[in-house]
Amino acid sequence: MRVQFVLQEIWIGLRRNMTMTISLVITVAIAMALFGTGLLLREQVRASKSFWYDKIEVSIFLCAKTSSNEACQKQDITEQQRQTLKGQLEKMPQVSNVEYESKQQAYTRFKDNFAGAPGFVESTKEGDIPDSFRVKLKNPEEYKAVAQAMLGQPGVDTVINEQEILKRFFRILNGLQVAALTIALIQVVAAVMLVGNTVRLSAFNRRRETGIMRLVGASNTYIQMPFILEGAIAGLIGGMFASILLMFSKTLLVDRLAGDVQLVSQLGWSTVVAVIVLSICFGVLLCAVASFLTLRRYLRI
Repeated sequence: MRVQFVLQEIWIGLRRNMTMTISLVITVAIAMALFGTGLLLREQVRASKSFWYDKIEVSIFLCAKTSSNEACQKQDITEQQRQTLKGQLEKMPQVSNVEYESKQQAYTRFKDNFAGAPGFVESTKEGDIPDSFRVKLKNPEEYKAVAQAMLGQPGVDTVINEQEILKRFFRILNGLQVAALTIALIQVVAAVMLVGNTVRLSAFNRRRETGIMRLVGASNTYIQMPFILEGAIAGLIGGMFASILLMFSKTLLVDRLAGDVQLVSQLGWSTVVAVIVLSICFGVLLCAVASFLTLRRYLRI
């Protein structure tokens, strides 16, 4: 009978405040979807960093007549200069492997990497990318020693560290994550305020019932339970809608990012499921706690 009474009170409260309940569900859904999207972006950044940082290389581009460096425009690098540079690199303690890449090999790799952007490929012709040494480091953080040793050497045009490119790219992803979490925080505050208003209105509409329950000796927990469960159910429904939005975020945002930008590794569905479960639990807990705190202040039970 007690369970039946609590369920009946929950249904009455949700039905009487249908408009505010719908508003609460929508607000919670948006807040949890943005919260989950922020978590997905964080996991995407973390997975991409662990995947790519082990593959970081230092690219040492060699002199060519097409170079923008005036010191390199007189002639291409000679065979003797190339062998001297390779010997110097192989003797450096920071270097684990050195590979030479010719203009033809560089252009072939460029076409493979950007096969999805034919306009970009057509605007580049063979020879635009100069010969280079692709240097694998034992510790990617020690690239400065290699760069300083190579810059200014005869036959060297420029030295590019892929780690700096990745850092700038991941900084953009981190910015997207912070933006999503910031908007989610604003939505969470709005959800808490809506929960408070909904619970206060529901308690006011049922003040006669709660007064009678007090007089007959009902416990505080028994009186509070329908109101708390109303908020929890609204949070649960909002979290379920948020899970649908998160699946769209995975398909339309994260997967598209991984497909269009080759620096990003694919994020598995297991991570998405974990984020969905966390978002739903957070939404239910948020609404239940907000309902409980509002009741303590409003009902003075």
